Amino acid sequence: MTVRTFQKHAPQIDESCFIDETAVVIGEIELAADVSVWPLAVLRGDVNFIRIGARSNVQDGSVLHVSHKNAQKPDGSPLIVGEDVTIGHKVMLHGCRIGNRVLVGMSTVILDDAVIEDDVMIGAGSLVPPRKRLESGYLYVGSPVKQVRKLTDEEKAFLTYSSAHYIKLAKAHGGEG
Repeated sequence: MTVRTFQKHAPQIDESCFIDETAVVIGEIELAADVSVWPLAVLRGDVNFIRIGARSNVQDGSVLHVSHKNAQKPDGSPLIVGEDVTIGHKVMLHGCRIGNRVLVGMSTVILDDAVIEDDVMIGAGSLVPPRKRLESGYLYVGSPVKQVRKLTDEEKAFLTYSSAHYIKLAKAHGGEG
């Protein structure tokens, strides 16, 4: 089963979403309009919630998870992804917050309580350590990630182009969106 309930938490998925038959979506998850989840991606909202905003895409082989609630962190670390976000192939997101119009490059790892502001590009293979904040309007690369330079107007335009492209691609693959 691609979409599964876990301990009474059933994923809430907008009817316009595309979820590949090999992806897995478990538990307390909300997918807004036109979200696409591609082959072999895993979204596991079993010990906290995952929320993905409209027109965002989770590409092949990505793993999205959360941290549980405890005495030191009563809210734990949920995973919140904004709108028009492109999560590249083999990305790992764990209990972090990602703003709107963000591109997360392939094989990037973003850890607990990191905050990615709006309009950010993260280069492939980067590592965003726990609690790190990436400022809006910049390109970041490296392990650990470092701010490289301001985004160009063309790069900023690409952020929404990428999410729109994945909506079209999802429709071609049989998605409602």
